[in-house]
Amino acid sequence: MPSRRALLAGTSTTGLAALTACSSESGEGAGTATPSAAGSASAGTVETLFGTVELPEDPQRVVALGWGDAETCLALGTQVVGTSDWLAFGGDGVGPWADDLVTQTPEQLGTLELSYEAVAALQPDLILNTRSDNDPAKNENLTEIATTVGPPPGTTTPYGTSWQEQLALVATALGKADQGDELASALQLRFDEVAAAHPRFAGRTVTVGTYYSGGWGAYVEGDTRVDFMTSLGFVQNPAVAALPTDSFSVSLSAEQLSLLDADLVVLFPIGLSAEEITADPVVQALPATQDGRLVVLDDQAIVSAFSSGTTLGLGYALDEAVPLFAQALPA
Repeated sequence: MPSRRALLAGTSTTGLAALTACSSESGEGAGTATPSAAGSASAGTVETLFGTVELPEDPQRVVALGWGDAETCLALGTQVVGTSDWLAFGGDGVGPWADDLVTQTPEQLGTLELSYEAVAALQPDLILNTRSDNDPAKNENLTEIATTVGPPPGTTTPYGTSWQEQLALVATALGKADQGDELASALQLRFDEVAAAHPRFAGRTVTVGTYYSGGWGAYVEGDTRVDFMTSLGFVQNPAVAALPTDSFSVSLSAEQLSLLDADLVVLFPIGLSAEEITADPVVQALPATQDGRLVVLDDQAIVSAFSSGTTLGLGYALDEAVPLFAQALPA
């Protein structure tokens, strides 16, 4: 398997070669910080994978560590003081669809190798880690620094928090539950409208996969990309769904590439070129390729939006990626 961050991100793997696929992250020793005054009063509780969390009232110094947590905060009108740039955007660590919302440049804190001292130095009164590797030791270390909101109860797959769950957790933690409900309803309405505008998507099988330096992989239900497609009416390729995995993806050997075939095949490169996908003889021989039902995403902004799992990124993907899918499946 490739590194977990590489398959999650669907982006350049520069600098990631030394990262392993283990679900727990190594970090420097946990530090402590004095919460700000805003965290001294309680604003209720929220249920997480690690139990009930008592929330601070009106948090002012928010650290967003989970995949998509920072963009979710920005969508709700909250700036963050620290974040993890999972998609390697650089700059403020968020996608181009969110750049204009940043008014306070956050400190970048790392992803798979997190420094707890750096987190503590920011003196947060709230830490968000809602889409993460589900590591209880990390959650305990972060909780020693400040109130930490982890994944929702029942999360079994690393990074398996859906956009709906993430939005609800973050909005509740920020005291903006009603605003979160409004954003969720608005994005779901967009999905429904796009699905209705493309009735030929309904019931059609789809494979979402990637090609990276170590080989081929396909995503499974519970991953944001597959969930994006099923929200449009597609169903996951049964051949891929049948492969055993305890993660958000499965590795495919060269001999298994024929399993990629579906009514629509969506592939993208990680750290390689799109031409290396289309030039593969097995991919060329797929019935989907022969019939023009292969979509190779080579625009990094679209790949990142498709992979983001945030309300802002998914909205961008609905605008930019869906027309490519529709073109491959003409009426």
